[in-house]
Amino acid sequence: METLESELTCPICLELFEDPLLLPCAHSLCFNCAHRILVSHCSTSKPLESISAFQCPTCRYVITLNHRGLEGLKRNVTLQNIIDRFQKASLSGPNSPTESRRLQPQRPYTATISGTIAGTIGGGGGTSGGSARSSPATSSHSHPLANHTNHANHANHTNANHSPAVVAKMDPRISCQFCEQDPPREAVKTCVTCEVSYCDRCLRATHPNKKPFTSHRLVEPVPDTHLRGLTCLEHENEKVNMYCLVDDQLICPLCKLVGRHREHQVSSLTERFDKLKAYQVSPGRVSDAVMEASKTSAAQTLENNLTNLVKRNSELENQMAKLIQICQQVEVNTAMHEAKLVEECDELVEIIRQRKQVIAVKIKESKVMKLRKLAQQIANCRQCLERSSALITQAEQSLKENDHARFLQTARNVAERVAMATASSQVLIPDVNLNEAFDNFALDFSREKKILEGLDYLTAPNPPSIRDELCTASHDTITVHWTSEDEFSVTSYELQYTIYTGQTNFISLYNSADSWMIVPNIKQNHYTVHGLQSGTRYIFFVKAINQAGSRNSEPARLKTNSQPFKLDPKTAHKKLRLSNDCLTMEKDESSLKKSHTPERFSGTGSYGAAGNVFIDSGCHYWEVLLGASTWYAIGVAYKSAPKNEWSGKNSSSWVFSRCNNNFMVRHDGKEMLVEASLQLRRLGVLLDYDNNSLSFYDAMNSQHIHTFEISFLLPVVPTFMIWNKSVMILSGLPVPDFVDGVSSDLQEQQQQQQQMALCRQESPYLTGMKSCH
Repeated sequence: METLESELTCPICLELFEDPLLLPCAHSLCFNCAHRILVSHCSTSKPLESISAFQCPTCRYVITLNHRGLEGLKRNVTLQNIIDRFQKASLSGPNSPTESRRLQPQRPYTATISGTIAGTIGGGGGTSGGSARSSPATSSHSHPLANHTNHANHANHTNANHSPAVVAKMDPRISCQFCEQDPPREAVKTCVTCEVSYCDRCLRATHPNKKPFTSHRLVEPVPDTHLRGLTCLEHENEKVNMYCLVDDQLICPLCKLVGRHREHQVSSLTERFDKLKAYQVSPGRVSDAVMEASKTSAAQTLENNLTNLVKRNSELENQMAKLIQICQQVEVNTAMHEAKLVEECDELVEIIRQRKQVIAVKIKESKVMKLRKLAQQIANCRQCLERSSALITQAEQSLKENDHARFLQTARNVAERVAMATASSQVLIPDVNLNEAFDNFALDFSREKKILEGLDYLTAPNPPSIRDELCTASHDTITVHWTSEDEFSVTSYELQYTIYTGQTNFISLYNSADSWMIVPNIKQNHYTVHGLQSGTRYIFFVKAINQAGSRNSEPARLKTNSQPFKLDPKTAHKKLRLSNDCLTMEKDESSLKKSHTPERFSGTGSYGAAGNVFIDSGCHYWEVLLGASTWYAIGVAYKSAPKNEWSGKNSSSWVFSRCNNNFMVRHDGKEMLVEASLQLRRLGVLLDYDNNSLSFYDAMNSQHIHTFEISFLLPVVPTFMIWNKSVMILSGLPVPDFVDGVSSDLQEQQQQQQQMALCRQESPYLTGMKSCH
């Protein structure tokens, strides 16, 4: 009977055929199952009638449908008759096929479809198929009662093989789902295969100790929700019971039969579960070699991912704890700031109330004073009025007197009094002040109202602005001036400065420079920085600070003036005379009363003197007033430069020279003619030690003459040589605008032209110069 039953089972729903169709490949299929296959091929925008073909689930033969669809396929009447006879031959009773179908809860038809495709499942496909094929038998057929003593062994066998993921904690009260009585009895076992909980009586009635029920998995009673498997994401209400090895995801039978996984290699869930859990086997039971062999890459990946997930969960918990702590702190800060706001507003209200009282008292005092004065004036007016009224009454009575004697006696007296009263009316009438206005109590709170309307949290002040045009400098100081729009809200200023290195990215410079000097707590809007290097460019920032924060100004580049110096008498040639201020030197053949020192210029024709400073940094500018001198050499030299020969004749000195009408530059004995005006009266010298250059300018005409590119190795000193007349030195000057404004392109062009000139050991004018000497 079992063999016959298996032949009469649909390969899709794994139950007895119902209204079977005879497919062209000679296989059969339930009409409803075929309809469900077509439904699985449909999309939301594609009607069912548009499906013209599908594959046989048994042999994969493509079944072509005509315009009638499934109605166009033949019914397998013979098979239906056999099924009817089989059902009649079965024993009737509570567990008969018909009754069992009526009582068994409905399940998705593909829940055990994996049994029909066991041959395509890699690994334990047969086991999965056997288990799946036995499932409908339990839910669709009844069997005689079996010996209850076999249930214990059967349960033990099942519990030893069931998946740990399926076993759930026993519910306090789980009812039998197969009982017909009301209320149902308490369940003692749950069949994972049938997905039904049974009481003891129903379990013995439905699960005799014979195949296929011996393969059913029985566990302790669990709720029905624990038995519902995961559903397929692509096929609604279809449970996943296979694992696609290609896409690494759970799939349902329809995915394998007619879905996108039909050509993929799949595995049963049990097999895949065992492989992924293989690394958890106890080392005491299995050898190390077996354990290593069982650790598949997927298991290792899962273990690594699990470790990462646990670590991430821990991080998330810490993060969440921090967020919760921040939320609590936000609540505390909010309450604190709200209380502070109420306190500050209450103080403002109290101040307004007190001022109101003070002003009200002043108004009342003024009122009392005015009323007192007015009352006095009223009293005076009343007295005058009474006297005048009495006089008028007496005068009127005199006028009414008919007795000539009496009239003459009183009339004269009354007339005199009336005349006197009329003449002295200004005395009699009191001084009445009718000013009722309170001119001294004009109230104008518009400014205060505007301030109150602008009440808000204090914000960081706007960045101040450095006023370059107001800044001043000397050779070792710079005075920085700035302005601020929020001067009243600024608590203090902070000045920061450092040497400018030519870096154009000021933000990067501000964040990376370690040599920033900081002057804090400045109350004015100006400050003088002392002790700076001469001839050096600095970067300045000004920071405006209050309780809410601070803002920086835009950077400003300011430069100290050139190093001032004078001529050093100890270095002057014996035939040179220096002025008292050591700023002028003159050729003097009679000046011979000087002692010889190593630093003094000596030798025939070396009429020179040096400055009293050595320069090893910065950018310095000085000028030389040449007067009527036509033979001179101006430049710089190392301290080690020879003093017994002309400057420029060695590798330690660089000079600009004139001999009569010829101008040249000289270094290391090499001379090169340059162009300059014969009326050159003021020579400008720019020494940029940091950028390794020495430039000469016609200061009166603002023209560039020549630039030496020098890799300075030692400090240099200004040097001066003359062979006639005198020269005067102006040092410590700021670099003029025309020097900063000379474009680099013009300098490069002039240098190229000068390099094309003759450069040799002896100048073509050397003979003439010697003759001048």
